[in-house]
Amino acid sequence: MAISKAMIASLLISLLVFQLVEADQLVNDESNEAKYPQKIDCGAACKARCKLSSRPHLCNRACGTCCARCNCVPPGTAGNQEMCPCYASLTTHGGRRKCP
Repeated sequence: MAISKAMIASLLISLLVFQLVEADQLVNDESNEAKYPQKIDCGAACKARCKLSSRPHLCNRACGTCCARCNCVPPGTAGNQEMCPCYASLTTHGGRRKCP
């Protein structure tokens, strides 16, 4: 009888420890998602951004570079730079805006 009580107690303790470990992993996974936001699909975002450009290949290349660095592309085909401050702040060596 004493052996069965000890075995039940150890089983309950091990289940409790297992539950605490699982809960800690869930909390850590959620905090990592907050630190590292999901990457956007730069190809699709830049395709939408550059669809009306007179030079779509050049526009897509520049937009892709900016998107890779900033993980953001402003909505629409032009303007809206305030939506992505990083995207708007990138410039060429000549001081012109790099991102379309």
